[in-house]
Amino acid sequence: MSARLPLPTWRSLMFVPVTAEKFVAKAHTRGADAIILDLEDSISPPEKETARRALAAARATVSQAGADVVVRINRPLELAVPDIAAAVMPGVSALMIPKVMGPEHIRLLSEVVAAREAQVGVPVGSTRFLALVETPDALPHLHAIATADPRMASLSIGSEDMSTELGGMPTPDTLYVFAMLGVAASRAAGILPMGAMGKFADFSDLVGYRKGLKRGRALGFACTSCIHPLHVPIINEEYGVSDADADRARRLIVAFEEALAKGQGAAAFEGAMIDLPIVERARRLLMRVRKPTA
Repeated sequence: MSARLPLPTWRSLMFVPVTAEKFVAKAHTRGADAIILDLEDSISPPEKETARRALAAARATVSQAGADVVVRINRPLELAVPDIAAAVMPGVSALMIPKVMGPEHIRLLSEVVAAREAQVGVPVGSTRFLALVETPDALPHLHAIATADPRMASLSIGSEDMSTELGGMPTPDTLYVFAMLGVAASRAAGILPMGAMGKFADFSDLVGYRKGLKRGRALGFACTSCIHPLHVPIINEEYGVSDADADRARRLIVAFEEALAKGQGAAAFEGAMIDLPIVERARRLLMRVRKPTA
């Protein structure tokens, strides 16, 4: 296995059922950074094989404007293995792994993916993993999951499934502690914490949805998934880096470097004192500036 690849600069990842032809056809126009072609919850059991056969054509369609392609596979091993055989191909950036049990689960699937990469001529190790932790028994293993394999690019606490397993509702109060544990595990592992503090499936209250994103971004989330195109531009705005924010970060770094050159460990900048942790946040923010799609 090769070393971990540079992290993607995803903000929005939009789910599309791979067999929903009209959604697949329009997915590239929605502005999402990545399209998640779904083989799991949105595909009924009798349609699983049909969905696998549709993957190659759907991948080409949804990626035509430059979006990365992610495929969400199924949890049971008898479904996951043929899902991987169908999904690992040139042009698929990552697999989303649902209901992750622990680090051994990740490592097992990594072996399966490596064998398939070798078969189809994809560089071994290039297919990334997005792990969904959706059951209470996996919560003690968050750090081990996040660090399980170099393929790991992102980790998320699945709000709907986790809430159901807990016997609760998917509210910010229910999920806050587990969400923050996921953020901490992700950041410690150097991968992207994925999620927000709002209702995943609600597109009737976009103002409330934006508030949940603002809170999620302030708590440390880097990106999030959605199921409705109306959510995409809001996610991109709230989880992205505006020109004004990027410009301020650059000026802040310059001010601090000028202070260092004078032997000072802190500096005044636009009415506030700045020191190394604040400068490090500015540097990390600039790392998330997305390059324009050609």
